[in-house]
Amino acid sequence: QVQLVESGGGLVQAGGSLRLSCAASGLPFSLYSMGWFRQAPGKEREFVAAISWIRGRTYYADSVKGLFAISRDNELNTVYLQMNNLKPEDTAVYYCAARRALVPGTAWNEYDYWGQGTQVTVSS
Repeated sequence: QVQLVESGGGLVQAGGSLRLSCAASGLPFSLYSMGWFRQAPGKEREFVAAISWIRGRTYYADSVKGLFAISRDNELNTVYLQMNNLKPEDTAVYYCAARRALVPGTAWNEYDYWGQGTQVTVSS
């Protein structure tokens, strides 16, 4: 049974930082590309960042480039999202997702497994 469990969300002031973690189990983690998506109330789920399983190549939405950083630890079966200089518009539920593919996608329907999400709230 595949499980993706996110943690690290919370309430932070604008300009602050958070580090999200996603622990994976039940799948060969090192063979999966991993992604982070977010969904704000009343909005569609949107791509944030992704990392390939081979060479750890990273991909970012334009809105978070230079502010967020995705990384993975294949020994711990965990993917991280470091979020810096957070803004109120970053407020959303953040989801991690896994895709059995060399290249991670940027569309939510390209992913095979999803976590339950973790809430990030940025106050102004």
